[in-house]
Amino acid sequence: MARQLDEQIAGRFPVGQRLRVLDVGMGQGTQALRLARLGHQVTGVEQDTTMITAAREAVAREPEGIRERVRLVQGDGRDTGVHFLPGSFDVVLCHGVLMYVEEPDPLVAGLARMLAPGGLLSLLVRNGDALAMRPGLGGDWSSALSAFDTTAYRNRLGLDVRADRLSSLAATLDGIAAPLHAWYGVRVFTDTAADDAAVPADLETLLAVEERAGRTDPYRGVAALLHLCGVRG
Repeated sequence: MARQLDEQIAGRFPVGQRLRVLDVGMGQGTQALRLARLGHQVTGVEQDTTMITAAREAVAREPEGIRERVRLVQGDGRDTGVHFLPGSFDVVLCHGVLMYVEEPDPLVAGLARMLAPGGLLSLLVRNGDALAMRPGLGGDWSSALSAFDTTAYRNRLGLDVRADRLSSLAATLDGIAAPLHAWYGVRVFTDTAADDAAVPADLETLLAVEERAGRTDPYRGVAALLHLCGVRG
């Protein structure tokens, strides 16, 4: 996904431009720190106390020049309008958050308002058109059968969450003046790997396969996750 994001940034902004990035629901700050190391000014928003504590600790371990480029805000991603002015950012990330939000449209609309004209909105969501893949490949036929007619599912943490269909999110992005510019699949072949699986020796080849599949039909359509990139008009 990082490679996909870098591709979109490179295609929209001049080489070397230091971008203003907002990462909503940043978790422990993996993407935020990666982008700060590349020279961008990054603001991370996270509601969970454990996660933002981990992010603060990670930032504290970075050199001073990188630390100065990161601002962390503890808060709800739906309240971006409270903390920031409209049009304040060139890039807005919201990765792995929408599945926990019952009504995602207001959140997505709020994120789009944070973008300057021509800005990039990056969403990572659970693929509602492929919910039968994981249980089906695992031989859980009953769960696979029921997954065809719903966007609700139980994740690996045991939480009841929701998925998004590509067509619905594309319509949402059109409606908020940040139409879909590109989309990718994420975790096409590796979604069924155990959480504690060893990193394979041929990791680079695995990543190359996933990256190729994530941009190629029909493979990307059955990925566990979808990476959607909208552009503010």
